[in-house]
Amino acid sequence: MDYTEDLEFALQLADIADAISLERFYSLDLHVETKPDKTPVTDADRSVEAALKEELKKQRPNDSLIGEEYGTSGENLHGKGSRTWIIDPIDGTANYMRGVPVWATLIALAVDGKPVVGVVSAPAMGRRWWAAPGTGAHTKHIDGRTAPIQVSKISDLEHASLSYNSLKLWDEMNMLDELMQLTRKVWRTRAYGDFWAYMLLAEGSLEITSEHNLAIYDIAALVPIVEQAGGQITDLRGELSATSSSVLATNKYLHSTVSEILNHPNIRN
Repeated sequence: MDYTEDLEFALQLADIADAISLERFYSLDLHVETKPDKTPVTDADRSVEAALKEELKKQRPNDSLIGEEYGTSGENLHGKGSRTWIIDPIDGTANYMRGVPVWATLIALAVDGKPVVGVVSAPAMGRRWWAAPGTGAHTKHIDGRTAPIQVSKISDLEHASLSYNSLKLWDEMNMLDELMQLTRKVWRTRAYGDFWAYMLLAEGSLEITSEHNLAIYDIAALVPIVEQAGGQITDLRGELSATSSSVLATNKYLHSTVSEILNHPNIRN
């Protein structure tokens, strides 16, 4: 199928989101609340999602929506022959409210439950990434240049770079030993966090990233970009699904090796 028009529309949605989120970034009157799951939410998160939801009603009235802040709308969700837009208005809200520029709006279109179009827009960094079948994966640099992106071809762990996100979450998942085992085998480790690690992987700047405690709106937009750049992204235990919360993404060459280390039952022995 041709998703050119859907990708163009997703990029238009990203323009709308950027205008709202950038205006509120660094604002002294930014309103912050704590949600029931103990994660922060700002008035900017809600304003971005509300604006995108309204635009979807106008331009894609027959499509459904999954959003982080306002839940779902539409009748056909989760792979029932449907087209579902999946939005995280600000991925990296904790960064956003502390003035750290590493945050982005994530926009995805899933068809029959499979994310096929993905846009990640990080306006405070001056960066954007996008992908769809037939067009591949691309990025816009801070100087306005656009370019196709591709994962690295590194196939041995000793030359690989790993982003692990949060040590606390690995500890809470009782997988800190497995992570430490992996860190001993790779060249370099960093915690870039959130969407950025996956985009660095898609650009070929690192080879492995894995994290826990995710939701579908944290993941969906990343999938087409990583896959169209030649990488692989799965559930840490196997096939990625709408309920996956632990994710492993690699440049594909290292996927089975890394998965075996992180899922090894005898590391603690």
